Amino acid sequence: MMSRRQLQGFTLVEMIMVIVITGIIGSIVAIFLRVPVQGYVDSARRAELTDIADTALRRIARDLRLALPNSVRISGTCSGTTACFIEFIPTTGGGRYRDSTSSTGAGNILDFTIADTSFDVLGTMPPVAVGDQIVVYNLGISGADAYSGNTALTDNRRVVSGVAGNVISITSAAKLPFDSCVYDASGFVVGGCRFQVVQTPVTYAFDPVAGTLTRWQGYAIQPAQPTASPGGTTALIATNVSACSFNYVSGVSQRSGLVTMHLTISEQGENVNLYAATHVNNVP
Repeated sequence: MMSRRQLQGFTLVEMIMVIVITGIIGSIVAIFLRVPVQGYVDSARRAELTDIADTALRRIARDLRLALPNSVRISGTCSGTTACFIEFIPTTGGGRYRDSTSSTGAGNILDFTIADTSFDVLGTMPPVAVGDQIVVYNLGISGADAYSGNTALTDNRRVVSGVAGNVISITSAAKLPFDSCVYDASGFVVGGCRFQVVQTPVTYAFDPVAGTLTRWQGYAIQPAQPTASPGGTTALIATNVSACSFNYVSGVSQRSGLVTMHLTISEQGENVNLYAATHVNNVP
């Protein structure tokens, strides 16, 4: 006779006990893991917010280092939670103009006694094209302010009408107001004679309602600082901006001004506050 093997399995009670014990163990493990996992998520969010704020401030600082001397201006209360605007005119290049002819009378000088329309560039020709503008001795004051119109007698900005060899031609309805050359007691040039090449302004605008920091560019230079999009192109620099302020001190030293910036990025109860300061060259 052949023996029979009895088949045995889990009872329903045993299965329920296993499920309950597994659930208890899972809950205990979850309690111990929740804190480090949440900490990792919070740390990653803070790192992302810090990166956003740092990238925005670095971009502003990089642009400001190319600003035309004495062209930085700020509008708005700029208390941190109110609308704030910082505008400047970036330079795309610069060079030296001829201030005197050679011993044989050769050379095309930039004459400040007449409405001159062309001049020689000494040294390497900077990147310049028709439609660009040159600025000479920008002091940011009446009579030497690049934000004023380019046909006024007191204006120091001219439109480039032609470039050939080392000669730049400009549209000129009136003489340029100030020579940027530096002379010694004997009347010899010891420095300066500089001009800068510019195209269009740049504005960084903080909107406290939308919580955004935006960059405006490609719009026309205008006397009044814009506080609404003046046209051109717009680029979103940062979102979730809960506070932003700019401050500009023009007389930090004889040669430079100082722009300070505060930026706060907030998300899910986390706040990242960054501060940055940038010197701007104010030697015209």
